[in-house]
Amino acid sequence: MDTIDGSNSEVHSDSGSGVGVLDKAAAVLSALESGPQTLAELVTVTHLARPTAHRLATALEYHRFVGRDMQGRFVLGPRLGELASAAGEDRLLAAASPVLIALRDHTGESAQLFRRQGDQRICVAAAERTMGLRDSIPVGATLSMKAGSAAQVLLAWEEPDRLHRGLHGASFTATNLSAVRRRGWAQSVGEREPGVASISAPVRGPSGRVIAAVSISGPIERMGRQPGRQHAAAVVTAAKRLSAVIQTTEGLGNNHTA
Repeated sequence: MDTIDGSNSEVHSDSGSGVGVLDKAAAVLSALESGPQTLAELVTVTHLARPTAHRLATALEYHRFVGRDMQGRFVLGPRLGELASAAGEDRLLAAASPVLIALRDHTGESAQLFRRQGDQRICVAAAERTMGLRDSIPVGATLSMKAGSAAQVLLAWEEPDRLHRGLHGASFTATNLSAVRRRGWAQSVGEREPGVASISAPVRGPSGRVIAAVSISGPIERMGRQPGRQHAAAVVTAAKRLSAVIQTTEGLGNNHTA
């Protein structure tokens, strides 16, 4: 009987790792490198039995390693890009500190860098305001993806199905995210926490995908009800500086001209 546990020999053991199910999953992903594949095409390319190919492809789809195109064909999924971006996190963090300090000094507000992790966002770098009233978000803090300008930025450029799932229970709407994409930054006023305002802009990796959000945050009484009017340009500039560093480090910077 055909199983998914690697017990039959569709993938030749002499070229495998010894963990059959992983070898078969790798065969599916390798087949998709050349472009979209129907199930029949996957079977032909991988030499897997049709039930095995289908179960593996749908399991990989569940974990977002595989997706579907408009014709329903299997394609490489967004999780692969997320893992590739995570591999570049050290470069991002190394570049973040001077950029956040300059942003804090320019705006007078605390600056942060957020990355998405599942249904949450993590503060991975910060430059705190040194005196006076401030919104303190320590490095390592885990915040919701349902509220705040950084959550809006990290969700706004997602593929449509994931974007709409992310809107369930959120403090912002699809219309808000459309405005974020149009202007290139987000703002929130009392959305995550009463009395706190924030502005965020996207950091993009070599492929152009959003991999992080640069933010500033502070009390509404200082930042106002429309904080973007005063500080959006500075936050966008800081995010573009970080994007340029990541893209150049990857050797692809000159493919992403302004």
